[in-house]
Amino acid sequence: MVAGPTAGLILADLGADVIKVEPLPGGDKTRGLTGGGIGFFAIMNRNKRSVLVDLKTAAGHAEVLDLIASADVLLENFRPGAMDKLGFSADTLMTHNPRLIYCSVKGFLSGPYEHRAALDEVVQMMAGLAYMTGPPGQPLRAGSSVVDIMCGMFAVIAVQAALRERERTGCGQKVAAALFETCAMLMAQHMMQTSITGKTVPPMSVRQPAWGVYDIFDCVDGPLFVGVVTDTQWRGFCEGFALTQLATDARLATNNGRRENRSWLIPMLCEVIAPMTRAQFEDKVEALGLPYAPIAKPEDLFADPHLLASGGLLELTLPDGRIAATPALPLEMGGRRFGIRTGLPTPGEHTDEVLGEVRAAKIKRARI
Repeated sequence: MVAGPTAGLILADLGADVIKVEPLPGGDKTRGLTGGGIGFFAIMNRNKRSVLVDLKTAAGHAEVLDLIASADVLLENFRPGAMDKLGFSADTLMTHNPRLIYCSVKGFLSGPYEHRAALDEVVQMMAGLAYMTGPPGQPLRAGSSVVDIMCGMFAVIAVQAALRERERTGCGQKVAAALFETCAMLMAQHMMQTSITGKTVPPMSVRQPAWGVYDIFDCVDGPLFVGVVTDTQWRGFCEGFALTQLATDARLATNNGRRENRSWLIPMLCEVIAPMTRAQFEDKVEALGLPYAPIAKPEDLFADPHLLASGGLLELTLPDGRIAATPALPLEMGGRRFGIRTGLPTPGEHTDEVLGEVRAAKIKRARI
C-alpha cells in the first residue's frame, strides 16, 4: 500500500514512464481507504499512468506480458508467491524479456521469514523501532510509515544500480527490498551502541542523548527544541546568553562532561530560558547558528515559509476536484525541484492509450 507505490512515485517524479497496472473493476484498493490510510493513494500516485486489467483472464495476462516485453523495470509489491500464482514469476518474465529489471518489494528478504506477510507496524515491532519510540514497556509505532517509505527508497536504489549494470552486461536481473531488513538498518545505531557498551539501549523516551544539551525548552508562550552539539557551539551559547559561570566551569568544557552533568545543567538552563518568549529565544539561537526547531504538527507544513518559497509543496488535484498541497521529492538536481507532470489518474484512464502503444511496439518488433 505504501512501499511499492513509493518506489514508483520516486521513479515517476524523476521522469520515468510509470504504468500502474490496476485490477478491475475499481482499481487499486488504496483509492478507497479511510482513516489513517485516506491519503495513501493521493500521495503516491502522481505522474503515473493507470491501466485496468484482469490478470486472471487469458486476455489480461497476454496484455500484461506484451507490456512487460517493452518495459525496463517491473515493480511488484504483492504477498509472497502471488506473482508466481499469476504466472508472472521472475524466471518467466525475464525469459520473456531478458533485459527486464524485476524488482520485488517484500516483507522479508530470503531466509526463514520470507514466506511471511508484513506491514510497516509489524516490522517496527519485530525490529525494535516501536520499542525505541514508545515509553518503557509501551511499544509505539513511529508517527509515519517510515519503514515503508524507506524500503521504497532502497528499492529505487537497487533498480538504478541494476539499470547501470545492464548498460555493461546487456542483461536484467531480479532485485528485492524488504521492510524487515529496512527496519533493521534503522536500528543499526542502537545495535552498535549495545555492542560497544554491552548494555541494553533504553527507549528514546528515556532521555540519554548523545549531546549534553539536546532538549525541548519551555518559553512563556510555547516550547522550542535546541541542540548544542559541539564545544564551539557551547562556548557561543554561553556567550550569547551571558552564562559566564557555565562557560568557565571545567566540568562543562566538553560534550561528554556536559552529558555527565545534565541532571543539574538542564534545569539551570530551563530557568534561564523560561522568562523568554519563543521569538526571543529563537532569534538568539538562530543568530548563534545553533540547530533549533519549533514543535510543529503535520498541518503546520502547509504554511511553512521555507517549503512555500522553495517549491517544496506541490498542488495536487484530488479526485473530488479539491486542490491539496503535497510534499515534493526532497531532492534538487541542477538547481531545480521535481514537480507534477500529470495528476492522479482515474482508474484505467490510460488503458487504451498504453495498450495501443504496446500493440504498436509489438507490430514494430515483428517487422524487425
